[in-house]
Amino acid sequence: MPKIKINDQEVNVENGITILQACESIGIEIPRFCYHEKLAIAGNCRMCLVEMEKSPKPIASCAMPVTDGMVITTNSPLVKKARNGVMEFLLINHPLDCPICDQGGECDLQDQAMSYGRDKNRFSENKRAVKDKNLGPLIKTVMTRCIHCTRCVRFAQDVAGVSELGATGRGEEMEIDTFIEKTISSELSGNIIDLCPVGALTSKPYAFEARSWELSKTETIDIHDALGSNIRVDTRGREVKRVLPRINEEINEEWISDKTRFAYDGLGCKRLDRPWVKKNNKLVESEWSDAFDVIAKKIQNTESNKIAAIVGDLADCESIFSLKKLFNIIGSPHTDCRQDGSVIDSSFRGSYIFNSEVCGIDKADFILLVGCDPRWEAPILNSRIRKRYLTGDLDVALIGSLPNRENGLTYPYSDLGSDPSVLNEIASGKHEITNKINSANFPMIIIGNSAVCRPDSSAIIFRIREISEKYNIVRGDWNGFNFMSSVASRVGALDLGFVPGQGGYDFNSIIENSENGNLDIVYLLGADEFSVDKLTNSFVIYQGHHGDIGARNADVILPGAAYTEKNATYVNLEGKVQRALKATFPPNEAREDWTIIRALSSVINSPLPFNNLVELRSLMENEHPIFSKIDLFQPQEWKEFGIDGAINKKSLGFSIRDFYMTNPITRASHTMGLCKNEYEKRIKSINS
Repeated sequence: MPKIKINDQEVNVENGITILQACESIGIEIPRFCYHEKLAIAGNCRMCLVEMEKSPKPIASCAMPVTDGMVITTNSPLVKKARNGVMEFLLINHPLDCPICDQGGECDLQDQAMSYGRDKNRFSENKRAVKDKNLGPLIKTVMTRCIHCTRCVRFAQDVAGVSELGATGRGEEMEIDTFIEKTISSELSGNIIDLCPVGALTSKPYAFEARSWELSKTETIDIHDALGSNIRVDTRGREVKRVLPRINEEINEEWISDKTRFAYDGLGCKRLDRPWVKKNNKLVESEWSDAFDVIAKKIQNTESNKIAAIVGDLADCESIFSLKKLFNIIGSPHTDCRQDGSVIDSSFRGSYIFNSEVCGIDKADFILLVGCDPRWEAPILNSRIRKRYLTGDLDVALIGSLPNRENGLTYPYSDLGSDPSVLNEIASGKHEITNKINSANFPMIIIGNSAVCRPDSSAIIFRIREISEKYNIVRGDWNGFNFMSSVASRVGALDLGFVPGQGGYDFNSIIENSENGNLDIVYLLGADEFSVDKLTNSFVIYQGHHGDIGARNADVILPGAAYTEKNATYVNLEGKVQRALKATFPPNEAREDWTIIRALSSVINSPLPFNNLVELRSLMENEHPIFSKIDLFQPQEWKEFGIDGAINKKSLGFSIRDFYMTNPITRASHTMGLCKNEYEKRIKSINS
C-alpha cells in the first residue's frame, strides 16, 4: 500500500485510487463538479486542484492516481487562489437564477461558491447565452446554466448505454446537446437530473412545484418493478411532489428508473376514495358499513367452494397474508397471485428468487438470459449488467425475441434465437455456447417471467435446472440460477403461499370457472392486469386504489391505499424483505388494505386474530419466519424442481410490451402518457 503525506499527515492508502479519494478517506473535503464516484473520470472542471510537492502547478486530484511518497497540500494559499479563480470562471456566464431555479437549496454550485468562491467578480463583458434543448417530457433544460461538467454525457454513455448526449463546438461555443434533436430514449434518463451539479437539468414535471425545505421526506421502497429500489418520497401536505433515489449499493446503487421517478403524479388521478356498490346495474357511492353488509350476505349465502381470490402486482405482504387468512377461515382453496398465468413451484424458494443477488452480477463472467428483457423489466439490474460488461470479461447470450424498439439491450449479446428448445442442445452439450459456459468461473442464468407463462413452463425450468447442475452454475460457493420477477408482489405472495390449496383453482381455472358460472364470488386484491370481462357471471369484489381495469365490472369496490400511503412489507426479486413507510395518507374514505380485510372478517363473524399492524406482523413472522429478517439476503438450499418433458418450439417472447404502462399508477400518470407518446413517435419514425 502506498504511503503518502496529506497536509502533514502520513497515511497508507489503497493501490489505484486517486488523490481525491485518498483525501476523502481521511475526512478532507475536496470540492468538485465533474467528478462522480460512479462515472468515468473526465477532469473537466478543475475545481479539485491541490498542490503536490515538486509539481510546478496545482494538479487535478480527481485524475491523479496516488504513488508512494507523494506530498499533498489541500489548504495552501496557492490552492485557495486556484479554486477561487476556477469558481470565478465558472460564474462568468452563469445567470443569476437562484431565486427561480428548481435546484435552489440543493445546488453544488451555490454551496461551493459560498465555501470556495471570491466575494467579487472582475468580469464586465456581456454574458454568454445558450438555447435550451428539448430532451423530452421528463427533463427541463436551462443550458445557459451549464458548466460543461459532462456528468450527463458520461452517464448516458456508460450507465444508461445510450450515446445520445455529447459536447458540440469548442471554447465559448461549446454546448451539451443531442446530436440530432430528439427525446432521450433511455429508461434511466431522469438520473442526469440528480447528477447535474447546477440547475441546467431539472425535472420538468416538478418545475416550480416546491422548494426542497418545504417538503417532508420519507425513506421507502419502490414497487414499479420487483427490484425494490430504495427511494425517498418528498411530500407537501398530502401530495407527493417528487421521488428521488436512496443509495443502496447492493440493490439500486444510486439510480432509479424513469417510471419510479416520474409516475408519482398517477397517485393523484383516477383514485378510489370511497366505497361503491352496484345497484340496478349501476355503481353508486356507499358507506363502508353498507358495502361490508352486501359482501357479508353474499359470502354467507355462497358455498365456500364457489369463492375465489386473485392478488394483483402491487399488493403488500400484510394485505396478502390477511386475505389468505380470511380465505382459510371461509374454507376456499381457490387463491392465486399469478395473474399472468405463470407456473412457478412455490414449494421451493430457490426456484423463484434471484439467488446470485443483484450485486452478484458484478463478478459474473457469463450470463444466459432466457425469456427476459432486463432493460424493460428491471432497468437498474440491466445497468448493472452493462457496468459489468464495461469492466471486460463478460459474455451475454439471449434466448427470446426482443420487443420492437429502436434499441436492444445496452450491451452486446449472442442471439440464440427465440426457440426455447435450444435449451435441449445446451443441456446435451451439442450447442457451441456450452464452451463459454464451461470456461466461465461464475456463470449465471437469468429467467424471465415469460418463460413460465407457457404450457411447457415446467419442462423449461427442469431443463434450466439440469443445465445449472451440469455446468456448475450451481455449486457450493456460487448459485447462478436466477429467476427475475417483474412485479413487486410476486415473491412475497409466493413466500406466503398465496397459491391454490388442495383441489383449488389456479388463475386460469378461476377465469374459466367464473366464465362458466362455476364461481359465484371473485375477490380481486388490486388485480388489474387481465381482462375482467370474463368475470361477468360472478359477483366481483374489487379492492384497490385506482379505478382501473379490475374495477371496471366490480359489484363492490373497496378503496385501498397506494404504496406511499401505508406502512407495508414487500419482498424484492432477491428474496430480501423490505419495509415501505407511509409518506402521506390515503384520500378521503380509503383505508390501508389489511385494515379493510380485518374489518370485513368481523362483519362475516370470522374475525382475524390480530387488531393492529404489530400483531399482524408478529403472526406473519411466526408462521413465515423469513419475514423476520429485514433487508437480509437468505441463501436457499438447492433442491430438485421442475418436471421433465417436451419443450415446444413456440417463440419465447417477453412479459412487458409497454414500459410506461404496466400498472394502475402508471396508467393514471399524465407524465407516463407523454413518455408513451414520445416512444410511439420514435418507433413510427424508425419504421417509416
